This record gives sequence, structure tokens and C-alpha cells, in this order.
Amino acid sequence: MNAMTSPSITLDLTPQGTMQRLEWLAWFSDSALRIPGTSRSVGADGVLSLVPGVGTLVGTGMSLYVIGEAVRHGVPARLLTRMGLNIAADTALGAIPVIGFVFDMAFKANTRNLNLLRQHLAETHR
Repeated sequence: MNAMTSPSITLDLTPQGTMQRLEWLAWFSDSALRIPGTSRSVGADGVLSLVPGVGTLVGTGMSLYVIGEAVRHGVPARLLTRMGLNIAADTALGAIPVIGFVFDMAFKANTRNLNLLRQHLAETHR
């Protein structure tokens, strides 16, 4: 999937349905817009970081949805903590004007957390 291709969304509550929703959220929040003239992309989280205060809160709210789904699927506390630290770093550094936008292009917390959840689900559903 590239920055211009949106994954599909379903209301399926199985682990597969959850992953589809979270793949869309990670794409939307981390990579939906390609920056012209570069191979870099940024999503709603990066764009929202340009709006002081409110933008950071909205971006954090999207990220907390990933944590909520992880809890629903029984992710252990140790992994939830790691996911929370990704969100905390994204929130803290993303709140800094200009630097936050650049950080959001590189860090992509929701994609990181999606990958952690994907790995956990693959290990537990073997």
C-alpha cells in the first residue's frame, strides 16, 4: 500500500477485522499525503500537529483507539506500555511547532503500534 492508496474498512470485530480498521487508521494518521517532490508522506497526525494544542489532542485520540483495540484483544500490559510510550513520544514531540511536523514524518507511532499488535496477534493465534 502506498501513501495514496487507502485500505478498506470493515465493522468486523475479529482480529482480522480489527487489523483492517487499524491499517486504515495508521495509513490515514501517518501516511495519507505524499509530500510533493519527496518520497516522504505525512498523515492527519502530522497535519494536525500544525494546529497548536487541539491538533495534538485529536492526534493522540486517534492513537488511543489503537490501544483500546489492543486491550480488547488481550494484549499484555508490557506490550501496552510499549505502545503507550510510542504515543507519549509522538504526543510530546509532535506538540512542538515545526519540529513536531518533521518528527511525525519519521516516527509514525500508529504504524509502529499496528506492527506490534500484528506481531502479538500472529504469535497468539498460531
